Amino acid sequence: MKKVVILVSVLMVCLGTTRTLFGQNTQIRGFADVVTSVQNGKASFGIDEQDLFITSQLNDRFSFLGETVFKYTPSSATKFAVSIERIVIKFNIAGNHNVLVGKHHTPVNYWNDTYHHGRVFFPTIYRPLLFDANIIPIHTTGISFRGQNLGGAKFGYDFMLGNGIGSSDVLDNDKGKSITAAVHIKPAAGLRIGASWYNDVIAKGTVTHDGVLDWEVRQNLITGSLSYFGKKFELLTETTVGSNKTDTTGAKQTVAFYAYAGIKIKEKVVPYIRLDALSYQAGEIYYHKDNTRSFVGGIRYNINYLIALKVEYQRQHSEISGDADKLTAQLAVGF
Repeated sequence: MKKVVILVSVLMVCLGTTRTLFGQNTQIRGFADVVTSVQNGKASFGIDEQDLFITSQLNDRFSFLGETVFKYTPSSATKFAVSIERIVIKFNIAGNHNVLVGKHHTPVNYWNDTYHHGRVFFPTIYRPLLFDANIIPIHTTGISFRGQNLGGAKFGYDFMLGNGIGSSDVLDNDKGKSITAAVHIKPAAGLRIGASWYNDVIAKGTVTHDGVLDWEVRQNLITGSLSYFGKKFELLTETTVGSNKTDTTGAKQTVAFYAYAGIKIKEKVVPYIRLDALSYQAGEIYYHKDNTRSFVGGIRYNINYLIALKVEYQRQHSEISGDADKLTAQLAVGF
């Protein structure tokens, strides 16, 4: 009995020492934003997401990233819901090569791979239209192999196997796995050029954002990205070509595009524009077919790196809803 007490005491001391050594490497950050908008002659105030962002260096090879979002959800009894956006455990294999397991942001394009839910870092108030249209899979739960800043061109790669579209965070809905393969280079300061391929077989009966699928859909997405964030100019443009194929309809293509450009007229002041376009082929059976064009013009004032004030005007035309104009102001903070 005495030996057991001694052993337990030693274990408690070791655990306490571990917390002392590695607890200081855990960082907890938060992000939030408030908005006011005018649309159709009606002015509104609102809150957007509140983001809890946790990173921790567990030891010299293991690290953790967690992201939890609190957001307005009309279907919830309290009108708010908690969403686990990311849980990623990373193991450093060697040098700049890592393996990551958990729930990830699918690395299909620059925006999804770079920005988390902290709106203070977004160059515009809202994400490009291709996100709201569910053109790309924003999250994937699975395993990823990643390399970064390799060689003179700072080559990077991602290869991911994960649960496919329609799966939950704890269970795949079919036997197949989604595949994501992405590469990029950073040949000059602030410049990044990338491309990716995403493949998944979406099972019949899958519940999507637009209902239940009556067919099995074989999806392939090809994306090209170009970004440059320099001392004076900012440029980010991405195009995704999606192919959704069924045995009855064949393959139907969708093209989603956006281009953002900004210029720093002062150190903290950036006027910007963004153009978006969504084009669907006739007979599309997976995406919600709504050909859309959008223009955004705005100005961003970076009070500091954790406080940003943005004001922007959006003019949008969609095949279903017609024309819409919206003026929005946002104050986004990190803490």
